[in-house]
Amino acid sequence: MSELRWHPLLREWVSVASSRQNRPQMPKDWCPFCPGSGRVPDNYETFIYPNDFSAFGPDEAPFVELPGLFAATGSRGSCDVVLYHPNHALTPSALTAEHWGKIVETWRSRTEQLFASPDIAYVQIFENAGEAVGVTMPHPHGQIYALPIVPPLAARELESARLHAEGESECLYCRILTEELAARSRIVIESELFVAFVPFHAKWPGEIQIYPRRHAQSLLDLTAAERVDLARIVKAVRMKYDNLWSFSIPLMMLVRQRAVRGDQPYFHFHVEFFPIQRSREKLKYLACMESGMGLFLNDTVAEEKAADLRNTEPRDIDSCR
Repeated sequence: MSELRWHPLLREWVSVASSRQNRPQMPKDWCPFCPGSGRVPDNYETFIYPNDFSAFGPDEAPFVELPGLFAATGSRGSCDVVLYHPNHALTPSALTAEHWGKIVETWRSRTEQLFASPDIAYVQIFENAGEAVGVTMPHPHGQIYALPIVPPLAARELESARLHAEGESECLYCRILTEELAARSRIVIESELFVAFVPFHAKWPGEIQIYPRRHAQSLLDLTAAERVDLARIVKAVRMKYDNLWSFSIPLMMLVRQRAVRGDQPYFHFHVEFFPIQRSREKLKYLACMESGMGLFLNDTVAEEKAADLRNTEPRDIDSCR
């Protein structure tokens, strides 16, 4: 079964999808995403693969806002797996900047399709990387969830951006970027069109956010040149993470876009990276403070992690290949 259940104490929806219990856990002798499996084309550059264990699907009941402490409603939407490359052994950092450009174009085209659906309220592009994060298939891939609701953290961020715009008559993200560029101490790498930095307010060890210098709200607003540059800086960030301690660190990547419905001129497109490796030997766990209280304990200092990553190869965007 798949449905959304209302959490009256937190005033947010919880997704229930019991079929996901059956998904495989890091199989070593087969892969449905590899050419020759019969599940994907024999030749592809990137490929959208409908998730076999979807929490949201086009055949589910539509979402309806219902009253009551025990309200439950439909979870119509979609869950796509974005196969980055047919080569099972490649890490995301090993993909060329040109190939990352193909991934960005896949994100953009699928976003355009999903934004046109009347059932979709939010499109979340993301990647879980590393078994410690919870990856169940080792083939290089990300995901795109099309949701009938705006998820809680995205809703909070949109509300903060709206309130700041109303009170200060400016984009909150543009202000953050201006302040980060003035401080310089948390900048990791930058290009002509994008800036990657460890934010002053970072929750995760070595968290990086990528902002376009120009105000844009979604992938659909980026120019062709900006999409090419975004691919190059994503590639650079992935290389820095993997070169920091000479292994692929477990992390989460999220592409943040405006909600599908309504006018949100205060929102600013960006990409976030949440690494869970807090040192060469130690992982960051979400224990009682984070999971039970919602208060993050960051074991690292933003300025120090930014310096570590800034001094890790590649040190400039043009050295990425």
